[in-house]
Amino acid sequence: MEREILNAINSSLCPLIITHINPDGDTLGCASAMKSFIGDKADILIQIEDNFNFPSSYSFLPYINNAKNFSNIENKYDLIIALDIASIDRMIGSAREIFDNAKNTIAIDHHKTNKGYAKLNHIRGGISSTGEVLYDFFKNLNIEITKEMAVGLYCAILTDTGCFKYESTTSHTFEIASELSKAGIDTSQIADLCYTNKPKNLILFQNNLVSNAQFCLDDKIAYTLISQEILKKYNAKDEYTEGICETLRSIKNVEAAFVLKETTNGVKVSIRTKEIDATKIAQKFNGGGHKRAAGCTIKLKLNQALEALLKETKTLL
Repeated sequence: MEREILNAINSSLCPLIITHINPDGDTLGCASAMKSFIGDKADILIQIEDNFNFPSSYSFLPYINNAKNFSNIENKYDLIIALDIASIDRMIGSAREIFDNAKNTIAIDHHKTNKGYAKLNHIRGGISSTGEVLYDFFKNLNIEITKEMAVGLYCAILTDTGCFKYESTTSHTFEIASELSKAGIDTSQIADLCYTNKPKNLILFQNNLVSNAQFCLDDKIAYTLISQEILKKYNAKDEYTEGICETLRSIKNVEAAFVLKETTNGVKVSIRTKEIDATKIAQKFNGGGHKRAAGCTIKLKLNQALEALLKETKTLL
């Protein structure tokens, strides 16, 4: 399959690389690395919806600042490469239309819940990150990983492993990180750009959410609610919620943590767990993800969504 994917990339006249909706470091890092490999003939489409702005902490990634968005994308591509997109539902609007109309499509991903929606699928469920999957893809095909490509791949792996602390991190993950560092990248600088360059209102917003967190079932469940009013109060961008769920999960005795955010299309839920399978909760609401980190959208009001979520979680606990 890897050779078939490479042949499709090489024979394409106009490929488009697509990130998942409201992108994180894994999908953006992989998009940067893939664009670095393919070269000028490829474009990147970053899917951004609602009040989500491009995460500025990732602006150091090669080619990302020149990526296209929904406002300037054309339906002219003969090959679509979906990176870190767990399901077809993670493409919306013109991105989905372009994908459906393309002559050929590729999906490269690490989500266990990915059932393979493209014509060519390279899915390695349970691997630490799509960055790790993409690194192995390049190495297995004897493709030289340049310094430029290494920046994107290292960012992808660093962020999706939570700085190498999640259980999906293996000895092979560390071996890859070591090899990428040999390409001449500054691993310390990449970590600083990803994690220590936060605006003041982001910290104040996150502090508000954590301090107002609620607990139930003898502190086994922790959750915080994000209304549109709170978002407006702190002028919070959608990506400002990143990391809050992990903070709640880190509390002693908490087995499952949730962040529920009110949107115009329902309630977006982030799920983080310690022992129970987060995907079993997310899939009840047509979501997905990983064993310890998953997400979904519940088409209810904020409090109603919370009630439904707690009901499903309590059955697992």
